[in-house]
Amino acid sequence: MTENDAWDDIFRSQPAADSAGPAASTTADAPTSRRAARESEGRRGRGSDRDARRTPPEGPRRRRWPWVLLGVLSLVLGIGAAGAAYVWITYEQQVRDVLGWELPNDYEGSGNGTEVTVVVRPGDIGEDVARTLQREGVTMSFTAFYDLLLADPSIVLFPGTYLLQGEMSAQAALDVLRDPANRVTSSVTIPEGTTILDALGLLALGTEIPFAEFEAAAVDPTAFGIPAEAPSLEGYLFPATYEFEPGLTAPQVIQVLVDEMFARLDARGVAVEDRHRILTMAGLVQREAGPNTDDFGKIARVFYNRLEGGWRLESDATVAYGTGNFSTVWTTDAERADASNPYNTYANDGLPIGPIGLPGEVAIDAAISPTDGPWFFFVPTNLQTGETVFSETVDQHEAAVEVLRQWCRASEENAAYCE
Repeated sequence: MTENDAWDDIFRSQPAADSAGPAASTTADAPTSRRAARESEGRRGRGSDRDARRTPPEGPRRRRWPWVLLGVLSLVLGIGAAGAAYVWITYEQQVRDVLGWELPNDYEGSGNGTEVTVVVRPGDIGEDVARTLQREGVTMSFTAFYDLLLADPSIVLFPGTYLLQGEMSAQAALDVLRDPANRVTSSVTIPEGTTILDALGLLALGTEIPFAEFEAAAVDPTAFGIPAEAPSLEGYLFPATYEFEPGLTAPQVIQVLVDEMFARLDARGVAVEDRHRILTMAGLVQREAGPNTDDFGKIARVFYNRLEGGWRLESDATVAYGTGNFSTVWTTDAERADASNPYNTYANDGLPIGPIGLPGEVAIDAAISPTDGPWFFFVPTNLQTGETVFSETVDQHEAAVEVLRQWCRASEENAAYCE
């Protein structure tokens, strides 16, 4: 069979044997001699077994052309798909440009609920913030956010730590960052007169930094620029309300308060070499004074008059601090006689070796510029209101002390203040 015969067999509407049946023979073939017929039959007979084994009987042929066409069609489609994929991968942007298909570069809505902390650092410009937002998964692209900044040059972003969400629209992210009220901070308030240990405890509570880390950091006060003559950090942390960014360490937090105290002293013209003396006096005034701020300057004057006159300060507050009793200013005869207590101003001359608390601005101002006056004594006559009497002589002072004793005996409520 030739190649053409093979394709004819595949696509012919019916088998060849059907078209060459008995009806195709003519009478002209009939006069065949018997001898020729026998010879022909003999030849077929001798080879019939062998031919039968070699060639199976022909049956009806199946129509294979639909499967061939399907294979060809699949091949064509496969080649087309591969080509389309190649073109898309290689020339996606050009295809989008031609067809007008823009790639989305921004999310919709206010986020997916996943919290993301973003830090805007001092000195960051708009480009820095746009990159940070994209890197942290807040915005889809740099362009989406940066285009908003370019469209409105008046936008100001404040340094700080902000809590956003993943997959926010650029506008939603910008709305959060534009409001300083959205900054994530730890607020800590240190009251005036607080001792260093209590202050460190408040810092640990507010910042969630372990107290042990503050204790370890406070071991070496000179690491924070505090003079070597200071026995501790006492008096060198400025009492105020602070907002701390997340991620700070205990030494960094302490340094913030120390730097604030130095800034307050510098603003008042206090020389570096006078810092310890001023803070020691201010801490004493803060501890001895009551709620009446007008008395701060008078109390400072009493102590300065005593120092200038060669008198001992005789402050119960300093003695109590040296014994470790920070909750009262009452002392015993034995405690006031103990000269080994470096804070004992009854037994030792001059100022104590350091501050006995954290002084605020009023006490610092009083230590720098005390009120003019001739007083050498003072005593509170009402511990509830803080009313205080200032005296020039011992007799005047003793009379004021008796008024205090009578007040303490007046009621159980008053007596509780005098214990």
